[in-house]
Amino acid sequence: MRDAGILIERGRVVMQHKQLRILAIGAHPDDCEYKVGGTAAKFSRLGHKVKFVSATNGSSGHHIMGGNQLVERRRREALKAASIIGIEYEVLDNEDGKLQADLKTRESIIRLIREFRPDIIITHRSNDYHPDHRNTSLLVQDSSYLVVVPNICPMVKAIDYQPIILYMSDNFRDPSEFRPDIIIDIDDAVDFKMRMLHCHTSQFYEWLPYLAKTLDQVPESDDERLKWLTEQRAANDIGIADKYRDLLIERYGEERGRNVKHAEAFQISEYGGKLPKEKINEYFMF
Repeated sequence: MRDAGILIERGRVVMQHKQLRILAIGAHPDDCEYKVGGTAAKFSRLGHKVKFVSATNGSSGHHIMGGNQLVERRRREALKAASIIGIEYEVLDNEDGKLQADLKTRESIIRLIREFRPDIIITHRSNDYHPDHRNTSLLVQDSSYLVVVPNICPMVKAIDYQPIILYMSDNFRDPSEFRPDIIIDIDDAVDFKMRMLHCHTSQFYEWLPYLAKTLDQVPESDDERLKWLTEQRAANDIGIADKYRDLLIERYGEERGRNVKHAEAFQISEYGGKLPKEKINEYFMF
């Protein structure tokens, strides 16, 4: 944690905190928004520095459009989503569906981590249906120690600590299930999250409905689309809150924990820096 900051609410200082640097690395433009969007909005609201990274350029995620046209469209969508909550977004130029956990790509991730100097990195787990998700996770894991080794990527100064690594939630069970260590009430941020997803027109109103054979259900107007999207996609956050209700009660107390409707959950990785249970609230202060 670095750089003292102050949160001012209604003209008065309500909390003094250290500014955190949060780096979420997803495989595709929209992955971070879908899994971390609410928590990122809460961090940004408190003055912390948040950056989303897409490890691929999204070049395969459409049934009609492709190539540079799709890459540029998805980059614009990502930047528009970032503007909703005032964060930074970087889309790397690796081909969608072809991401490899190779030396060249690993070194690009090492450089990225060193340049941003995150306190926390959030990424996929390495057991997942999509090879890009799996390889993004492996790239972060493989970088977790090497970021402190000066003779690796010597053109970018090594950092002197290992960032904490957290995994996004998922429903995969083989070889191991997602085990949440941190759960966050995002009821006050879910509208921002849905507006971020709404920016990804190519995905949530075209490509994903095409895959689900529901293109005929997509509304025409912007307002109706956002309403429809919220009904479709907020269900995931409702499911997390219901599934891990006991953790919400443990974190927020009986009354609030029982009433949380939307939540995001994260698992602490054994790679990277340590985050003891008693220190969680220092990093997740909301």
